[in-house]
Amino acid sequence: MFGVITAAGISNLQSTDMNSSRNIFVFGFSMFCALVIPHWILENPGFIATGVKELDQVLHILLTTHMFVGGFLGFFLDNTVPGTKRERGLLEWSKVHLEDSGKTLGTEEVYDLPFGITSCLSSQAWSFRVLAVANINKLLMPHCIHPVNFYAVGCQEPTHIRQNLFLPPIFVPVSTMETTQVTLAVRGETSPGEVIAVVGSCEALGCWSHQNAVTLHPDGNDGNTWTTTITVPKGVVSKYRYFKGYFLESKSAGGPCQVIVSMWETHHQPRTMCPTASHQNIDDGHFGINNGVNCVDSGWLTCQTEIRLRLHYSKTSPVSITKKKFKKSRFRIKLTLEGIEEEEDDEEDVPSPSSWNKMTTTLEISMISANGYKSRHSQPECGYALEPSQWTEYSIHTMDPDNLELTFEFFEEDLGEHVVQGDAHPGHVGTACLLSSSFVESGKDNGVVTLPIMGRNSRQTIGKVRVDYLVIRPIQGLQCDMSSSFTKYWKKRSTLDVGHRGAGSTHAAKHHRVRENTIASFKSAAKHGAAYVEFDVHLSKDAVPIVYHDLTCCISTKKKNDKTSLELIEVPVKDLTFDQLQLLKLAHVTAMKENDNKDLLDDEDEIDEHQPFPSLSQIFHAIPEHVGFNIELKWICQMKDGSWDGNLSSYFNMNTFLDTVLSCVLQKGGKRRIVFSCFDPDICTMVRHKQNKYPILFLTQGISDRYPELMDIRCQTTQIAISFAQSENILGISAHTEELLKNLTFIADAQSKGLVVFSWGDDNNDHENRRTLREQGIDGLIYDSICEDQGEQPNIFQVEEQHSLQEVITEETLKSSTCSCYSIPCSMAPCIASKARAGSAESDSGLSSS
Repeated sequence: MFGVITAAGISNLQSTDMNSSRNIFVFGFSMFCALVIPHWILENPGFIATGVKELDQVLHILLTTHMFVGGFLGFFLDNTVPGTKRERGLLEWSKVHLEDSGKTLGTEEVYDLPFGITSCLSSQAWSFRVLAVANINKLLMPHCIHPVNFYAVGCQEPTHIRQNLFLPPIFVPVSTMETTQVTLAVRGETSPGEVIAVVGSCEALGCWSHQNAVTLHPDGNDGNTWTTTITVPKGVVSKYRYFKGYFLESKSAGGPCQVIVSMWETHHQPRTMCPTASHQNIDDGHFGINNGVNCVDSGWLTCQTEIRLRLHYSKTSPVSITKKKFKKSRFRIKLTLEGIEEEEDDEEDVPSPSSWNKMTTTLEISMISANGYKSRHSQPECGYALEPSQWTEYSIHTMDPDNLELTFEFFEEDLGEHVVQGDAHPGHVGTACLLSSSFVESGKDNGVVTLPIMGRNSRQTIGKVRVDYLVIRPIQGLQCDMSSSFTKYWKKRSTLDVGHRGAGSTHAAKHHRVRENTIASFKSAAKHGAAYVEFDVHLSKDAVPIVYHDLTCCISTKKKNDKTSLELIEVPVKDLTFDQLQLLKLAHVTAMKENDNKDLLDDEDEIDEHQPFPSLSQIFHAIPEHVGFNIELKWICQMKDGSWDGNLSSYFNMNTFLDTVLSCVLQKGGKRRIVFSCFDPDICTMVRHKQNKYPILFLTQGISDRYPELMDIRCQTTQIAISFAQSENILGISAHTEELLKNLTFIADAQSKGLVVFSWGDDNNDHENRRTLREQGIDGLIYDSICEDQGEQPNIFQVEEQHSLQEVITEETLKSSTCSCYSIPCSMAPCIASKARAGSAESDSGLSSS
């Protein structure tokens, strides 16, 4: 190994002309990489994973050796980048010297930028207009691991420069800036093994990544005061938050650390610091309280898994006892769990949950009904009795989801004295055991298992219990940052207008509209002042998030020997790839009932913006960012009679489905306001726990004369929907207008409990109904006729931003004589735009702050 490294270095020992820009580039780039690449590899030890342990070790040693990286790159570039013999040092080796006569620099190639970049840029008239990149550190390396960190001089923070730039900012590397020591202190109580950490906008604070957060240390005096000292640039504003969590070190030396966020501060405006002294102490008071406001939220799933086990009467009683002795008994149930011990395999190459020092597996119970809810808490000694109108749910957080032994204990609720006396286990009837691996490894993340109940003494089967399960895993391939959270944030405004499927549903419309759920429909709603556009998202067969309302569509086919007539066949959208959805002649399912082929005849002549089945990515790119998205996550629902929506009894894996859609939204969302919604309560729960940024509304139809009753008791009434939203700590509900108009008090009741209320349904298309709901203070109205009822106009968010900008311009005009109402100096314009966004409304830093 030493020979290889030495050879790479010796191979570059030659005479070179350092007046050549080519050689300066080769030398400088090689030195730069020799300093940066080894550092980055050491910070990311898991990056090299070829599958061959020995090869990984060799590559790791080579790429962490400065001499090898620099020597190899120098050797490679010197032999690939074009250059003259003098530049490459070949003349010295052969002892042949160039004579001045007859040779001038004009006959030699002088290196400028590699690979034709110079000629490309010089031929483009626009190239001189390109501004300097403000957030250059994100271009250098991912995940905020940078050789240098750049700040814009004269601005509060780099993110303010990214929009509305008029002049390129000046950058100064942090290595040349003066730094200062800051000692942070905060007070808060923690559980055993739990620590308080800080994360923020600068590199010293982890660039909002919980994985790179800085842990605080408890003060020796009281144990509830936590402190740490960090080095930050002097005079530069940094934003930061505190969180409580567990830092699970790897059992192997140098392995990665897993961070679990249990509770974190979610103030809309985080804490800030701008140290100017050589050393500064900052006392931040109590954890969760900033500027007198207490605002904390539970964490999301980072590396742990959550298992939900549920007992309920949606179909029949979940417990069935066959033994006559207990036929008329009522039972209390308690769940206990234990981990299954496994021997560790020292030769295991792939890291498993057992590779880290584990968090303690936790078990809590919650219950919801139309009358209220009991949030998560520990169980009493003999558990709880089941109620027909109640949903009972056990929540388990674990690092080993497939390694648990779960036991349901059954107790008689009403006991006679003769049974209790002399019994070591009073009222204990039997047990039902469940291994988590039996459903975790099945490939299905939700389902039902039926377990036999074994008698306590006879060990004979005395009955059975039906248990629903749900497995919630961390989102794959994406890490949520901690810069902002809108999962429970909502700024109260006048009622928001939400365009249903864009400019309205068209398949049931009595008059012609732009086709629903198309780019043209969304743009039309945006022009007419829609604050949000509502649309449905599900996946194609090849896992592309697409926008379409129904779970099925119709394919047109021709019969044999019949060149004119068409036959429509209904197929699930999930069985067609994205390309097929774009190319096949498809129609809405209503065409089968009405024998209407209008969709099939029209779609060939329509331009792209009018075509159905646009991808979610296309919608993000095509619709202006000031228009919010109300994204309904399409999922199958089971009716009370046992039938399924779209006749689909099976669908995608829940975690896979959500990971695909959420990844697209988190990557494309930008500053857009986004609210999710879904009729399936489990989807709502999973969205809440898989990410920390966007809110979700629980869609409920309540008691309806128009739609069949749903099987899940959480979906059957608006009252229990409110209890569910409270229990899961989601943003609110989107209720059916049919039931709201019968019980207008539901709106105030939900809002008094901290919930946001939207409404949907055909009744919203009536102007008087909308007026009634507005008077009740409803937060959002989803309806079809937005383009008919409103002329072209800016939406409420644009109006607010314009007012805020006018206020800031007026303020700046009074402060500076260089400004007038007609002219603003270019150097001030970016700052004004930034202040308007930051100070206009606490909501308008973007996203779903609505």
